[in-house]
Amino acid sequence: MSDVKTLATVWLDGCSGCHMSLLDMDERLIELSSQFRLVYSPLVDRKTFPEQVDVTLVEGAVASEEDLKKIRKIREHTAVLVSLGDCALTGNVSAMRNMCGPQPVFVRVYQENADLQRQVPSVGVPPLLDRVRPVHEVVPVEVYVPGCPPSADTIYQVLSELLAGHVPTLGGVAHFG
Repeated sequence: MSDVKTLATVWLDGCSGCHMSLLDMDERLIELSSQFRLVYSPLVDRKTFPEQVDVTLVEGAVASEEDLKKIRKIREHTAVLVSLGDCALTGNVSAMRNMCGPQPVFVRVYQENADLQRQVPSVGVPPLLDRVRPVHEVVPVEVYVPGCPPSADTIYQVLSELLAGHVPTLGGVAHFG
């Protein structure tokens, strides 16, 4: 049982497509489940990140102060950090607001496009960073898995290699977009 690794998955600013691809592994998740214990994820109910995790898959970009605080804590408590998907690697769609900053986005979404209560919310929305950043610009990353989202096959290959203690090779398997 000592070969069982701890695995966490995290969702920052993105669409959850990478988590959907993870779930699309279907029965292969069951196959791999004897090699890991899922200790933190939006797929489970645990509220706090564990003290030490072997492998963490991070989906999404760092777009808010909340994301920044979360990814720094996760990095501190993770042996192998995996940027999963184009948002984590480049900022992707979330980073489109980098051209204008967060305030014009708030105005467009909450005032110009609203039918009722045309106001920028002051409660429940974490303060946005001036610029959306890919994960590696904020913390060190060991493995990069491109794709929007990466396919279930790609995620399976990455997880299989990591759980076996190997660095994944993605040549010809993964690609952006």
